Amino acid sequence: MKKNINKIILYIVNTVFGIMAIAPILYALAISFMPPDQIFSYPPKLIPKKLYLNNYTDALNAAPIMKFIINSFVVSLGVTIGEIFTSCLAAFSFSFFDFKGKKALFVIVIATMMIPAESIMISNYLTVGSFGWLDSYKALIIPYLSAAMGIFMMRQYYLTLPRELYEAAKMDGCSNFKFFTRIVFPMSRPIVGSLGVYTFLVTWNQYLWPLLVTSKDSTRTVQIGISMLQFSENQSFGLIMAGIIMVLLPSIIIFIFGQKQLIEGMTSGAVKG
Repeated sequence: MKKNINKIILYIVNTVFGIMAIAPILYALAISFMPPDQIFSYPPKLIPKKLYLNNYTDALNAAPIMKFIINSFVVSLGVTIGEIFTSCLAAFSFSFFDFKGKKALFVIVIATMMIPAESIMISNYLTVGSFGWLDSYKALIIPYLSAAMGIFMMRQYYLTLPRELYEAAKMDGCSNFKFFTRIVFPMSRPIVGSLGVYTFLVTWNQYLWPLLVTSKDSTRTVQIGISMLQFSENQSFGLIMAGIIMVLLPSIIIFIFGQKQLIEGMTSGAVKG
């Protein structure tokens, strides 16, 4: 009986916090379908009387939202694929190869996680600027093709795989590359999915770095482009909320379909040091 009461209390608490987390998004969605007279009415309206779609059409006309979404999708997908590739290969080396200075090198890689991104952003900007990469996909993608977080996640998972599997494959004449592509990588789909979802969402929500390296609408991402709506149509809140909903929708869809892989991957290597 006590166990059931505790479970009910836990469900209630989780429901309350869940409502608190999603309420601002639902209110923004409601405002995006309201005409201006309903938005500023008193008492405030929580549900629109009817769907007012002009906010979405006005947002698309006020700024090239679809171009920003395409840019963010290309950048996020490029960073995600690149980080999965580099993280898997680096983690495979740290997990299955024995070479001099392996532990020290891994510690150095992990230590980079303690360096604030803002502290090296100016030097990175000067570097990509000297390469002539400003206002291009290269400036948005290449600096993030490798990350210590991804290497750490993949290594923790690879350490859970039995070492005997690698030794047996070597005895059968299997090369390192074939062992990785045919055995290790297919077995690591949960952690790869987790890393992919995490990387995609983090890249999609980047603001400061795209703000530094882009100045043209043709290369701006959604987080930068959406700010353009604040200065259009005399700061129409319905228009701004419509733009925000369009920007949030892809990341919400990715999270909904990838939350299972994200949770499984985050916990898959938790028991191995």
